[in-house]
Amino acid sequence: MADVLCVSCATAAYSADITGAGSTFAAPLYIRWATDYRASGGSKVVYHATGSTDGMRQMLANEVDFAGSDAPLTDEQLSANGLRQFPTAIGGVVPVVNLPGIAAGKLTLSGQVLAEIFLGKIRYWDDPAIARLNPNIRMPDTPIAVVRRQDGSGTTLIWTHYLAQVSPEWNRRIGEGTTVRWPLGIGGKGNEGVATYVGYLPGAIGYVAWDFTKQNRLTYAAIANAEGSPIQPGVATFKAAASSADWSGSLYQSLTHPRGQDAWPVMGATYVLIHAARDAAGRNEATLKFFEWAFAHGGQTVDALDYVRLPDVVVARIRSQWPASRPEELARKPLTVH
Repeated sequence: MADVLCVSCATAAYSADITGAGSTFAAPLYIRWATDYRASGGSKVVYHATGSTDGMRQMLANEVDFAGSDAPLTDEQLSANGLRQFPTAIGGVVPVVNLPGIAAGKLTLSGQVLAEIFLGKIRYWDDPAIARLNPNIRMPDTPIAVVRRQDGSGTTLIWTHYLAQVSPEWNRRIGEGTTVRWPLGIGGKGNEGVATYVGYLPGAIGYVAWDFTKQNRLTYAAIANAEGSPIQPGVATFKAAASSADWSGSLYQSLTHPRGQDAWPVMGATYVLIHAARDAAGRNEATLKFFEWAFAHGGQTVDALDYVRLPDVVVARIRSQWPASRPEELARKPLTVH
C-alpha cells in the first residue's frame, strides 16, 4: 500500500503513488527527480521506462497517471484521446559503435552517411564515404551491423526525423515515426537493448540517448552538422542546438538539424502526457505537483544528467496552465503543444 505523505506542511497529502511509464530517453531524469522528490517529503513517484508507444498504451488504458513521450501529439490527437501534454527537458541522441581500437568521439559520420548505413547502401566501415570523413583513421574492412529499436520509441522518431531531413532518399523510402519499416538491422528493446547488441557485435552501430551513452561509457561517433563541422555530443553542443528554437508560438519544437556552427544535430524535447477528463483532476493535481517541484528544484539534476533545461519563458508558460490549487479547472485549461 502506498504511503500517505505531505509534499510540504502547507500542501495536501495524497494516498496513492504517482505512476508513470514511457520514454526511455527521459527515464534517467524522471527516476532521479522521483527519488529527490520523495526525499524532500513528496509523494512516491514510480516511473517505468517502457518506450514512448507503450507509455501511450498504458495512458489510454488508465494504467498510469502520466506518460513520458518524445513523440508529441498534435492538438487533434490530444483532443481525440482526452489528453494534455507539456515538455519537460531537451536531450540529445547519439550514434554508438563497436569498432575496437577507435576511441569514443574519434570517428566522424555525417547525416548522409548515417542514412546510407541505415538504408543498407554503405555496408563496410572502410567505405570511401566514411574514409573521406576520417582521413586520420585507418578504417577496418569490417561489415557494418545495424542495430535499431524494435519497440515504438520517441528516440526513433527523433533519429528518423533527422535522417529524413538530411536524406531525400530516406525521407522518400522510409520516412519518420516512432516505428518505421526498417530496411535492415537487428532490433533491440529500449536504449539498453540497442546498447547490448552494439556491445556484442563487432562492427555494430546503433542510436541511443546521450545520458545512457555517457553513463555506460559507450563508444560514440561525432556527427558533421548542418554547417559541416564535426560536432561532439555534450551539454555545450546541446545548448547550442536548443538555443536556435523559437518557442514564442509553439511548445512543440523540431530541434534536429539546426543551424549553428557548434550545434549537435540530433536533438529533441521530451514530453509528459496527462489525462484531460474532469474526473482525473485530483490525480492530475498530484502529478503536476511533482513536475512543479521538478521545474523549481530539479534543474541541477537536468544539468548533471546532460539534458538541457527548458528556457524560463517556456516553463512560465507551462506553469501558467497549471491550476493546481483549483483541480476542477484542469479539464478546462488546455495543455497543448501549439
